[in-house]
Amino acid sequence: MKTFTLDEANALLPVLESLLRTAITCKQELERLQQQRQDLAHRIFLSGGSLLKISEEMARKSEREGATQRLRDTLAEIDSIGVQVKDLDIGLLDFPFLADGEIILLCWKMGEPSIGFWHTLDAGFAGRKPIDDRIAKDKKPN
Repeated sequence: MKTFTLDEANALLPVLESLLRTAITCKQELERLQQQRQDLAHRIFLSGGSLLKISEEMARKSEREGATQRLRDTLAEIDSIGVQVKDLDIGLLDFPFLADGEIILLCWKMGEPSIGFWHTLDAGFAGRKPIDDRIAKDKKPN
């Protein structure tokens, strides 16, 4: 598992924020397309059946597949950097960090100017604590 210093993690934020925005946009597009699909199925059910325009349905299927692939690619790119995507809805990322021989997670939420919190592996977002001196002073590469 790759670990980061606080400085390394903060330096990655502009790139990661851009990737995260792309992933969120893809997720929203998939949700919109899924809602369209559910609406169509409901209309077909209420009308007792319907003929579909195959070309339109194929275009929608292609859109879904494209958005799905863009989302997968974007999440894979973030993962390849060593960063964990925890929640796309709120834009939450975790960065593994070695503190006193223990792996903890530096925690960043989209909209925050820099990484200001951390938590243990099992605490999650609810267990976030402010960055303390032992984390802030760690300048050595991992």
